[in-house]
Amino acid sequence: MQETVLVAMSGGVDSSAAALLLKQQGYRVGGATFLMYDGCPENNVADAKAVCERLGIPHVVLDYRALFKENVLDPFAACYQRGQTPNPCVMCNRHIKFGAFCEDARRLGYGKIATGHYARVVWDGQAGLYQLWKSKNQKKDQSYVLYHLSQQQLGMLLLPLEDIEKEQVRLLAEEAGLAVSQKPDSQDICFIPDGDYAGFIARYTGKAGKPGDFIDEQGKVLGQHQGVMHYTIGQRRGLGIALGVKRTVSRIDPEKNTVTLSDDSAVFSRVLFAGEVHMIDEKVPEKPAACQAKIRYAHRPAPAQVFSLPDGRVRVEFDEAQRAATPGQAVVFYDGEQVLGGGTILPMG
Repeated sequence: MQETVLVAMSGGVDSSAAALLLKQQGYRVGGATFLMYDGCPENNVADAKAVCERLGIPHVVLDYRALFKENVLDPFAACYQRGQTPNPCVMCNRHIKFGAFCEDARRLGYGKIATGHYARVVWDGQAGLYQLWKSKNQKKDQSYVLYHLSQQQLGMLLLPLEDIEKEQVRLLAEEAGLAVSQKPDSQDICFIPDGDYAGFIARYTGKAGKPGDFIDEQGKVLGQHQGVMHYTIGQRRGLGIALGVKRTVSRIDPEKNTVTLSDDSAVFSRVLFAGEVHMIDEKVPEKPAACQAKIRYAHRPAPAQVFSLPDGRVRVEFDEAQRAATPGQAVVFYDGEQVLGGGTILPMG
């Protein structure tokens, strides 16, 4: 019997090529495009629908606007208002692209799901577990934003682009006559295409940032900031204050409405704490575990030890101090190319 797979299709070249490859591999393929928020670009749906028509596969639109608001937009705004820096792609992947989507794929009669992510799912027969690995295409590897995947989700997931170079993906799409073959990659958060996070949050919540004090480490007032949601730990540019020397955001206190500026050395630390921890094997290590930990998407994984705490959090100790471990971002644990798991970085203190 022909195996069925529903592909999450954004209207971009990666997900379109994923559907193409799976059809070529003999799967019975369908395409699904998500409505995430009011004002979601209509061309995404139109482009995905056109690709499905070209490939001769069915297409469905799934309305996730209520879920997206509850699980991505609301927490995103609240996190910034708490002086933290969230990763909405991780939130979306956890709750929408692999949470609700898996359930809907099964409801629609599909045994598998697929996306255009660059990463690998590997079956470990000896352990009886699925593993998540980096893509061999290191430039495009997206394993960092997939650390939360459950064993059930990994068991359903196909990643046909796992090791393919981007140029080859575009060539495959072009040879198949897909109009999206040269469509540019999206660079920003999908619901904030202009990159103005603070402006979005002000419009979304109806609350503009409340000005407050820039202070130094001794509490001396240095000037006025525009509101804590305009800043992130480690930020050096766009502070809107001239001090004659370079300064870095080292602390954000939403209760006192202050932003502390320090020498850059102040944002280096060997220790962080993380919550909402998820391990790929679904077992939090009882003993200290050696790994390489990555604290943001573009960060190079650094040697560290992970210590489990009684309250479900973990303490991560790096061999060498790392710059700007930012509350709200994900810390992801690797063993070489294999993803072990991860969690959400918590404020210190």
